[in-house]
Amino acid sequence: MELNSLINFWRFSRREKIWTLQNIYYRWRTSFLYRSICPQMGNYVMIFKPIKISPESLFLGSNVTILHHARIEGITEYGEQVFNPRISIEDGVTIQQNLHLTCANEIQIGSNTAIAANVTITDINHRYDDITVPPEKQPLNVSKVKIGENCKIYNNSVILPGTKLGRHTIVGANAVVSGHFPDYCVIAGIPAKILKLYNKETCTWEIACKNEKK
Repeated sequence: MELNSLINFWRFSRREKIWTLQNIYYRWRTSFLYRSICPQMGNYVMIFKPIKISPESLFLGSNVTILHHARIEGITEYGEQVFNPRISIEDGVTIQQNLHLTCANEIQIGSNTAIAANVTITDINHRYDDITVPPEKQPLNVSKVKIGENCKIYNNSVILPGTKLGRHTIVGANAVVSGHFPDYCVIAGIPAKILKLYNKETCTWEIACKNEKK
């Protein structure tokens, strides 16, 4: 720590000291374990004890925090299929515990997006065409997922393949999201629909006239 930072540290409460030291430890641990393997990793990245991770598929910006028990998996092979997964998590993204993310094509999470606990994000669907073969053993369909910057995704949401969220999109808890949604909207439900849109002329959030995804 620099001198000023060290002086400030001793002024912290005990709780603040523990939190600061924990952050320093996890930043060091993340850098030690993953920096040489990730194609890209910015500064001040913290990954807290994941269940499973594919660092060779991870492109990480700076000030990224991923809390405990994340499964972040790049799928490179499935049966006879071969993939080149890219998982891009941009600057300032925060992810709470129990993220389940699987990627065979591309998943992009825009800067300063916040993801709450128990969220699933995937660009993979199992086919089920052949009823003589279990879906788990059939080929995969994959479709890119893009989450815009400054989004907020609440607890237990599921983001499905092919989804595109515009910037500053708010996703309600327990939503199942599929399709394309514009900038500055609030979506929720199963399947998720637009509830509110931001009107730039009046600078207010307005209830959507039609609850249809675009």
